[in-house]
Amino acid sequence: MRASRLLSIQMLLQTRGRLSARALAGALNVSVRTLYRDVDQLGAAGVPIYAEHGRSGGYQLMQGWKTTLTGFTPSEAQAVFMSGLGGPAADLGLADQVRDAQLKLLASLPSAWREDAQRIAARFHLDPVEWYREAEPVPHLAAVASAVWGERQLSIRYESWTGTRERVLHPLGLVLKAGAWYLVAALDGRAQTYRVSNILSASTLDAPSRRPARFDLPAYWAESIRRFETQIYRGHATVLATAAGLKALRHLGSAAARAVAATALPEGRDARARVRIPIESIEHATGQLLRLAPEVEIVAPAALRRATVDRLRRIGRLYGAGVPRTAR
Repeated sequence: MRASRLLSIQMLLQTRGRLSARALAGALNVSVRTLYRDVDQLGAAGVPIYAEHGRSGGYQLMQGWKTTLTGFTPSEAQAVFMSGLGGPAADLGLADQVRDAQLKLLASLPSAWREDAQRIAARFHLDPVEWYREAEPVPHLAAVASAVWGERQLSIRYESWTGTRERVLHPLGLVLKAGAWYLVAALDGRAQTYRVSNILSASTLDAPSRRPARFDLPAYWAESIRRFETQIYRGHATVLATAAGLKALRHLGSAAARAVAATALPEGRDARARVRIPIESIEHATGQLLRLAPEVEIVAPAALRRATVDRLRRIGRLYGAGVPRTAR
């Protein structure tokens, strides 16, 4: 374990440059005191690592020095091959690079490990697109990715629900969510999200992009999902659901799934559990919950029950079957 940590210190300094003791300890999940002992051991072993004191100081390697220790464990080699699965790399225009990198890795591995590493591609396949959907066309993804990698500003024409807009953005990162690509970029110093399939045109500018200090893409994305759910759900509905109904409710979204997870399963063949789920609007919830009947019955709010009966009555007229008004 310690030998692996000593190698990790060298790799971190080689790839990131100067790092404070606290930053190194945090990256390795050890105490600062342990980190000091590890650095002393590296120095005693001849690794040219030194410290610069001061507010912006930290540990770094002697300029031009790098470790030639590139050995992978079998699990690490498999993990690298896992990262190149599926179509996302091809979408980004990196399919050839991923293939070449895998070939170089295979050539550097001991022969006994090569078969295990290659087995990953034959045993695992990544398909990020949801059922009953096709992958969105993203003709401008390569241009967007180029601006992200090159840290250059990006000029786009973008179609949103309010209309078509032209923007000059500072790209911060790309996210693949359920088969859809999203660009996270700063506009007027504030990070925002743009669906890549809605970009009508894109061109990379010569001007360098500016990245907000300490911007963390995974943290931003997690917070944006939480904020989106908070904004989109404007009310709640109370329903009675059978065991089959609870299973169906889980597919309405993560918020409904969390509500179901906190609900005890009903006992008995015809028993129903009471669940309170978030909804976007009366109209939207009517369509969602009506298709789950009769396993899910709406209890409240009254406006949602009325809207459901009204829709049933219109369906009845369409197909020549009436819904009595007492159903309200």
